[in-house]
Amino acid sequence: MEHDVQMPASLPPAWFVYMLRCADGSLYTGITTDPLRRLAEHNAGTLGARYTRSRRPVELVYTEPADDRSRATSREAELKRLAREHKLALVAAGTPGNRRISGESAD
Repeated sequence: MEHDVQMPASLPPAWFVYMLRCADGSLYTGITTDPLRRLAEHNAGTLGARYTRSRRPVELVYTEPADDRSRATSREAELKRLAREHKLALVAAGTPGNRRISGESAD
């Protein structure tokens, strides 16, 4: 007996790189599988990063999808190395809707 299996056109990304704006105006960058859950954790202060615990409330200002944890971690490191002005430009430009972090170069 043959089964007709329908696969979705595209699966949602499993990982995200995100940036938070802290109450003191600083920016925090991290990775997660669920940006909204992670935002709530940061604001609750129990599971959030030590950095954000004393800088609450925090606001989610940027997310970027990644194909996997490795690529999300690499992109996180890239963003952390950026000057504050460049990070703010990314935030101002908005979340990339269909941009995926992958091993492919975007020419």
